[in-house]
Amino acid sequence: MRSRVNRFIETRFGNVFPERRVFLRSDNETRFIRLTPLTQITALGGLALIMSWAAISTSILLMDSIGSGNVRAQVQREQENYEDRLNRLALERDMRAEEASAAQERFNLALQQISVMQTQLLGSEDRRRELETGLTVVQDTLRRAMTERDTAAERAQAMEAALKGEGGSAAIPMGSEVNGAVDALTVALSETAAERDAKAQEARDAMVQADEIAMQLKLMRDQNDRVFRQLEEAMTVSVEPLNKMFRSAGMNPDAIINQIRNRYSGQGGPLMPLSFGPEEEQHTHEIDRANRLLEQLDMLNIYRMAAEKAPFAVPVKSAFRFTSGFGIRRDPKTGGRRMHAGVDFAGPTGTPLYATADGVVIHAGWASGYGRLVKIQHEFGIETRYAHLSKLNVTVGQRVSRGDRIGDMGASGRVTGVHLHYEVRVGGKAVNPMVYIKAANDVF
Repeated sequence: MRSRVNRFIETRFGNVFPERRVFLRSDNETRFIRLTPLTQITALGGLALIMSWAAISTSILLMDSIGSGNVRAQVQREQENYEDRLNRLALERDMRAEEASAAQERFNLALQQISVMQTQLLGSEDRRRELETGLTVVQDTLRRAMTERDTAAERAQAMEAALKGEGGSAAIPMGSEVNGAVDALTVALSETAAERDAKAQEARDAMVQADEIAMQLKLMRDQNDRVFRQLEEAMTVSVEPLNKMFRSAGMNPDAIINQIRNRYSGQGGPLMPLSFGPEEEQHTHEIDRANRLLEQLDMLNIYRMAAEKAPFAVPVKSAFRFTSGFGIRRDPKTGGRRMHAGVDFAGPTGTPLYATADGVVIHAGWASGYGRLVKIQHEFGIETRYAHLSKLNVTVGQRVSRGDRIGDMGASGRVTGVHLHYEVRVGGKAVNPMVYIKAANDVF
């Protein structure tokens, strides 16, 4: 078989690759190496393979080098775009923070105005009741005066009739007895007439006073209507944004209101009857408006309490960079992809960190991966976590309020740099903290 191959190669390629001999001469002898066409073809093929491999390898290296340069340039551009976007977000965050502060001041001012208006409303209601009571007294006095006036008029008429009857009778008494009777009747008539005139004047004065009181009541009702309208507008401006804030955060406002009312439901004290005078039916509309306002004020207070107990705040008040969001991301250490259950705020070591809502500390210590970790349990099944701290300022079981300093930013645990890892969990399940932060920014 081998000899056939050799013969075939010599026949086909003998002219191109003739047999050659390479002589090797030494002092004592001469040797040669015979290079058959098969050997030459094999050597040439090996050399061609080596050169092809070298060319392909060089091309691959050049292409990889060019590609790596393009990738690095692209990564650099993306990094610059990312940093520019972060800077814009930081500027927007600062603007939002300023707007939130201004809105909070406006909100507090509105609450103060509502309190003043409520005080004025209660005062005007007391004044109205006093005026109604005075009007009732005046009306009673007027009726009594008119009754007495009619009685006096009847008495005067009866005396005049009696006097006329005695003057026309056949048996008229003579002398001092008649004169005494006439004088007595004259005095009685004068007193009756004077009393009648006094009662009539008193009745006229009472009518004038009643008209003045009625005008004051009308003015008071107009003022009450203006106060009601201002209070209703203030309630609409204050309550509706809070309702929207809770709905934007995925929280049911009705369930929150019921929970707060059930928890803060203490009542007591003697029951006093509420009376608005004899014209109570005329004020039913005002009573309904006042009750609606009181209900809205109660709802506003409930929303205020609920907002303090939910994490509608940013845990970092100093300057920071938002370095990582919620969701799937590339692991900076392993390069793999994993779920990031919170958001990261980067800043200098020792940056103060604050509780985002009222609650109770349920963990304050070291945790694998988290480093120094603080967990706070809030109302409505909400829990917040603050990880990688350099210092802890709270202990387990301690009650904290929104804005209380709970620790300092650090780089403990599994990290690549100094930052705060902030989580919000509802019913044990991680949710995006920016939902709560954005919902509050849209309102405040």
